[in-house]
This record gives sequence, C-alpha cells and structure tokens, in this order.
Amino acid sequence: MNWGKSIIAGMATFMLFIIGMGVYMVSRPTDDYDKQYYEKGLAFDKEYTREKQVVTDKAQPLISFAGKEMVVKFTEPADGVLKFKRSSDRHMDKTFTIESNADNTMRIPLAQLAAGQWLLHFEWVSHQKAYQYEQEVYLQ
Repeated sequence: MNWGKSIIAGMATFMLFIIGMGVYMVSRPTDDYDKQYYEKGLAFDKEYTREKQVVTDKAQPLISFAGKEMVVKFTEPADGVLKFKRSSDRHMDKTFTIESNADNTMRIPLAQLAAGQWLLHFEWVSHQKAYQYEQEVYLQ
C-alpha cells in the first residue's frame, strides 16, 4: 500500500466521523435552556430589590404544615402569587393566589400536589411594598 491510498483512507475516515457527529448533534433534542434569559437579566434589579425588601422589613413568611394543608403566615396583609415549582418536572408546577385573611394567614391544600421536593416562589405586595421570597420544602 502506498502513501496516497493511506492519506485518502484517513481523510475519508475523518470526514465520516465529522458527518456522523453532525447527524448526532442535529438529531438530539434541543437544550432545555431558559428562553427568557435576556429579559430576566434586565429585570434582575427589580427582583433583587424585592428580595432585599423582605430582609429589610423582616417580612419572611412563616411556613408550617397542619395535616394535609400548608399554612403560610405573613407579617402584614398580603396579595400576590405563590408558585410551587417542581425541579424534576415543570409540567407539575402550580400557581396559587395569595390573599391573606384577617390574621394574615393563607391555607393551601396539599392533596393535589405530589410528594417530593418543591421550590416555593412568593411574590406579594403589602402596604404598597413589593416582596419576593423563595424557599424549598419537602412534601410527604
């Protein structure tokens, strides 16, 4: 075998490798990246201010469990949104409206939520101040 045939065989092998890798990369499912990354980056200052406001006003909600309910107690009357986010499956995410009652508490039935780890994402307004808070919980 002479050098010419070896070079052609090497180039053909390399080209087949590159074509195979190209087909493999195109056939893979798309990455599950955050498509709102840029917009969230622009809104980061607002989120940071709301998170800092929780610390400044000591407005961290107290979370407790009573039977098949989760009880959330706020320091002041609150209106907003509570999102249950499941890291393993975003299709299981649930959203609840925050409307605290006379004693600044909110009750959430846990029967419709699967057991496991959840990220609670609170966004609420109290006395014209915006707050944002996150906490992980494990439901059984």
